[in-house]
Formats: sequence, structure tokens, C-alpha cells
Amino acid sequence: MTRWGILATGQIAGRFADDLRLVPDAELVAVGSRTAESAQRFARRHGAPRAYASWSDLATDPEVDVVYVATPHAAHHAAALTCLRAGRPVLLEKPFTLDLATSRELVATARAAGVFLMEAMWMRTNPLLRRVCQLVADGVVGTVTGVRADFGVTGPFPPEHRSRARALGGGALLDLGVYPVSLAHLLLGVPDHVRSWAKLSPEGVDENTGIVFGYDSGAVATLSCGMVGATGLVASVTGTAGRIDLPEPFFRPGSVTLHRVGEDPETTTGELVGNGYQYEASEVQRCLAEGLLESPLVPHSATLEIMALLDDIRAQIGVDYA
Repeated sequence: MTRWGILATGQIAGRFADDLRLVPDAELVAVGSRTAESAQRFARRHGAPRAYASWSDLATDPEVDVVYVATPHAAHHAAALTCLRAGRPVLLEKPFTLDLATSRELVATARAAGVFLMEAMWMRTNPLLRRVCQLVADGVVGTVTGVRADFGVTGPFPPEHRSRARALGGGALLDLGVYPVSLAHLLLGVPDHVRSWAKLSPEGVDENTGIVFGYDSGAVATLSCGMVGATGLVASVTGTAGRIDLPEPFFRPGSVTLHRVGEDPETTTGELVGNGYQYEASEVQRCLAEGLLESPLVPHSATLEIMALLDDIRAQIGVDYA
């Protein structure tokens, strides 16, 4: 049995707690928050026997095997560091931190301490997304020439909303754009050229952002994210011999459709059970059981390469979280 602690009590933390019930040999045993009231309320709702009013109390609980950190972006670094320094394995919500420097510090801390650490980029553990990767790796669509993906939500958000707060890592890029960027990276790797443009809010965070990745192979990834209108949340992977379409929402699709030149489309469906977080929890448990310090599905190298891309994009569009 893997005993889980959850650090934070927001919406995503609640969804993760619900999905833990779908994971064999997983048990939620504790929750930590900044206040006793919030922790106790979450514990009652999700059946956790212990509730802590501090991060450090959760991190040092000897009966917690791994901690899922689901705080807002700006607190990821400090929360994860608290757990790692206590020797506690961590599944850390995306985006890993606000920038590459603090992400590197977490990875270095985990490696030095010999403690497991993984970014909660649940898309990379989804069975249908793994199927897409396998099709691409097998050359079913030929050489990949393009990736398209969008993630836009309806706004506007009020001025006090965290999505508009620079100090909290607000804006579309870290909340939403990390998904299209991660998909392009997953299928094409690190681009050789990055070009970005964004409309900024009065607070200085990006409201509507366009990104183009260019590869010396000739491939192009066209990506977008925004908080000014709901987009289709779809993606496609185009190759010299075919195309794979991912319907809404592309990061948790219910099906994928393969189009091959001269052949009828082939659709593979998947069972949409729970919220989709159970796959990353299962991957963490598999890694812990095998004594791994990082996941081959979400390796540290990928997390750091994506953070470097996000830093590059932010520099180009003029968003600074300082």
C-alpha cells in the first residue's frame, strides 16, 4: 500500500484525491494546508485520517510515503523543497516552478538526497497519449512535419483573480500554454527556433499568446493559449504519411483518430474514468516500487527543457514574475 499525503486543499487537490480511489494499493492518509480549518475540511471531505496546519508537519509524517503538491504555481518551489528536504518523495503539479533556475534547484535537491521527484504532467501518463507517441515512434505517420495545439478559456477574469497576478505566476502561459508546449516537446523534442507574441493584461501577464517552434528538420509546431475565449482544445500531429487527430480536450482525449494516406480513418477510444489523474499516481507508485528516482514517462530532463522553453517564451512576450 502506498500512503499518500496531499499538500494544498484546492480544486485540483480535490480531483486528485477523488482519483486516488481508482488506483490499486493507494491510500490517502494525510493532508496539509496553511490553516487547520482548511486541512480539516478537506480531510473530512476526502476521508483522510490526519490533517496538518503546516507543510512541514505533513512532510515529516513518517506514515506518508509520497506527497502530491497542488499549491498555486508560486508556492510549488517552497512546498516541494520542504518535502524533499524531509526525505519525502514528491509529485509536483505543473508548471514545475515559475522559472528554470528554481526548477533546477528542486531537481538537484532531489538527486542529492536520493528522493523521487516527478512533475504532475498527467498528459504524459495518459494511455491514449502514450498510444499516440507509440504510433509516431513506429513511423505510422511517417516523419512528423507539424504539431498543432490550442488551449484557450473564456474570460475575462476579475482583477483579483490569481490568473491576473504576476506575483502568483498568472497569465495563460503557465496555466494553459504548458500543455501545448509539452505536447510539441513530447513529439518533436526541443525546438531549434522559438518565436512568440502575446497581448498582455494591465497587470503584465499574458492574456492571449501565440507560439511557433521551428525545427531544423523542417517540422513546425503552431501553439496557442489564452484567457480571452474558449478554443477547441484540440491537437493534431501531421507526418509525411498521415495525421493523428486528438479531440477536445487533447490532453485527456476520449479517442484519437489516425488518418493514413489512401486508407479509412482508424479511431481508438479510451475509457474516461475519473478525472484522469489516476494514471500519474499509478506511475509514481510504479516508480517507487522499483526504486526509481525519476519517471521515464516524465523525466527530469523533459521538465527542465520545457521550463527553459517557457522562460524563453516569457522573455520574448515581456512577462516577468519578479
